[in-house]
Amino acid sequence: MKKKVPFEPSKPPVIEGLSPTVYWNPESFKEKFLRKTRKNPVVPIGCLATVAALTYGLYSFHRGNSQHAQLMMCTRIAAQGFTVTAILLALAVTATKS
Repeated sequence: MKKKVPFEPSKPPVIEGLSPTVYWNPESFKEKFLRKTRKNPVVPIGCLATVAALTYGLYSFHRGNSQHAQLMMCTRIAAQGFTVTAILLALAVTATKS
């Protein structure tokens, strides 16, 4: 009895509904980052706002201004929420287009 092989290792697998593409010129990290930033500029803005609030909050905490540090930590959480919401909205828009 001959055992059936699920796929031929020398050929790519055929998946229904998927047409594989071959990239002759793969993107660098910088090119991919710029392309995705142009596509959805709100996410990097949210990330920068999160980092800025965290940095300034830690600086305020180090200086002993705990009230301002607490305000910056709340701001950081709001900026993180903004960023996550932007990512989810971008995913939803992408899903509805396809």
